[in-house]
Amino acid sequence: MKVLVIGGGGREHAVAKKLLESDRVETVFCAPGNAGMEADGIQCVKVPETDSENLIAFAKAERIDFSIVGPEVPLLLGVVDDFEAAGLKAFGPRKEAALIEGSKDFAKSFMKKYQIETAASKTFTDYESAKAYLDEKGAPIVIKADGLAAGKGVAVAMSLEEATLALKEMMLEDKFGSAAEKVILEEFLEGEEFSLMAFVNGEEVYPMEIAQDHKRAYDGDKGPNTGGMGAYSPVPQISEQLVKKAVEEILKPAARGLVAEGRAFRGVLYAGLIATNAGPKVIEFNARFGDPETQVVLPRLESDFAEVIQKLLHDEKPDVRFKKSGVTLGIVLASAGYPDHYETGHELTGLEHLTETVRVYHAGTKWQDEALVSAGGRILLLETEADSMQEARQALYEEMKKLDNPNFFYRIDIGSKAE
Repeated sequence: MKVLVIGGGGREHAVAKKLLESDRVETVFCAPGNAGMEADGIQCVKVPETDSENLIAFAKAERIDFSIVGPEVPLLLGVVDDFEAAGLKAFGPRKEAALIEGSKDFAKSFMKKYQIETAASKTFTDYESAKAYLDEKGAPIVIKADGLAAGKGVAVAMSLEEATLALKEMMLEDKFGSAAEKVILEEFLEGEEFSLMAFVNGEEVYPMEIAQDHKRAYDGDKGPNTGGMGAYSPVPQISEQLVKKAVEEILKPAARGLVAEGRAFRGVLYAGLIATNAGPKVIEFNARFGDPETQVVLPRLESDFAEVIQKLLHDEKPDVRFKKSGVTLGIVLASAGYPDHYETGHELTGLEHLTETVRVYHAGTKWQDEALVSAGGRILLLETEADSMQEARQALYEEMKKLDNPNFFYRIDIGSKAE
C-alpha cells in the first residue's frame, strides 16, 4: 500500500514511522513533512496541510490507498470532507465532528447534554462580564480561549492577578486572535492529569494505552502552557479501574452523543482527563492524535497500525493490542523562550552521537545551507523504551545532554512522577 500522512510535526513523524513498520505498507508520503523524516524513509511532499485541492490531486496521481490527517487545523477546515467528496479514503473526523476540539464552548454544551463529567464553566464574549464573574469566583481558576490556539490558549491561574492578566491578554489584547472571541472561565480541578486516546468509528470505541503529558514549560509544572514538553506511557499512578470508568463514562457516551447529533466521529478521539476525588473528568477533547503523546503511545502498539486504520475505514472491527510491559518516555527539545518569543535558525548538533536505542521525532527543523537548524518552538522529541521509568529516564537524559545548546532547553523532570 501507499499511504499519505497530512501534517509536518512530531506527531506526523511518529504516525508515518509506525506505518512503515507494517508489511502491508510499501511507501509513506508526508505532506508537507519535515527535515528529519526522510532519514526514516518517509517521502516528503511540499504541499501545505491545508491545501485540499493539491493534496487530493497528489493522492489521485500516486494512487494513495488511504490518507491520515494529523493536525487539527485541516480537520476543522474540512479536509476529510473534501477527500471523501473526491472518492478518497481519509482517516480523521469530518469538519462537523472535529468541532468537539474546534470550539470549547461547543464541547462544554455537548458534555452537559450527554452528562459527561467535566469542570463547571461559563462562556463569555465581553471582557466586563467575564471580569465580574472572575471577581465573584476568585482563584484558582482556568481561563480558556474557545478556538484553536496551538495548545497555548489555556491559563491555569493560581491568583486573581494572574487570572485578570490572562483574561486581558485574551479579550482585550488579541493574544489569540479570533480563537478568543469567546472565552471560557472554568472551575479549577485538583488531581492527576492523563491523556486517553481511542480509535473511534461511529459508536465503536477502541481505547489506546494512556499517557501523561507535561504541558507547562518549566520543571515542577511551572511557567506558561505549551503544546507539550514531554510524555510517558503507561501512567502507573492512574488505576486500570479508573481508565475503564473513563472509557465507559466519557469516551463511549461522547462517541454515541456525536452520532446522535449527526456528527458521527471516525478518527482518533483524544480525551484530556483529570482523576479527581469524584472520578475522571474531562479537561478537553481533541479530534486527533495528541502531540507529544502519540510519540510514546504508538511505539507500544503491537497490532499492525496500517491494518487498524484500513479496517476502521472499511467499517470493520480492528485488532488493537498494546504492550503489557515496559515503558516509553519522550522528551521535547524546545527553542529558548518557547512558548512566547523565541528565535529559529540555530544549528542542531549532536544528533549523530545518539545511540540506536533512541527514536528521534522531528517537529520544527529545516535544512539551511546543508545544516539542520531549528524552525519552530518545539524542535524535536527523543523517545526511548525501557523496562522501568527509572531506567528510561537515566538513559534518555544522557542522550539529551548530547543536544545541549544555549539556544534550546528541555525539562529535566519528565516522567519523574512514574519512577
